[in-house]
Amino acid sequence: MAMPTTTRRYTVEEVLAFPADGNRYELVHGELLVTPAPTQKHQIVLKEIFFRLRQYLRPCATVARAFFSPADIIWSAEEYVQPDIFVVPAAEVTGDWRDCQTLWLAVEVLSPSSARHDRVTKRNLHQEKGVATYWVIDADARIVEVWRPDDQRPEIVSDLLRWRVTAEALDLEIRLEEIFRTLP
Repeated sequence: MAMPTTTRRYTVEEVLAFPADGNRYELVHGELLVTPAPTQKHQIVLKEIFFRLRQYLRPCATVARAFFSPADIIWSAEEYVQPDIFVVPAAEVTGDWRDCQTLWLAVEVLSPSSARHDRVTKRNLHQEKGVATYWVIDADARIVEVWRPDDQRPEIVSDLLRWRVTAEALDLEIRLEEIFRTLP
């Protein structure tokens, strides 16, 4: 006889009502993901990536916009994520996070407490939701896993990370050695 599932499922409304305690709360199919405040290494990598992404997108402000968390990406009553960095079409920038439904790029920098969720749980959701490109940055290994919706395995990048906002745009090129050399 099968045992009934006893895992507590949450809704976005419940999670949004949690008190601010310094943790990041996300939901994937009702499963609550909790991560503590990020490390300095995490924040340094994010700053470097965001700076380059923002410079690249500056001439494309009418096409796409980049943001960093905290931000509430809500796809359903049980799907709520806060990517470290993400790019959405400019048309979805309305002043309400709920209008940001199309992620052209989502970026997560791994932390010891988030690695499994970023690499598996959230990656599966991002693929399911059609996030065009998902970067999982492993600063310790000094690599980036690049995922697209239909990928079974990531592209592993250790030198030059490339991304393009539209088919007509030039590539954004990020030399990973420049990102990782700034780490303590």
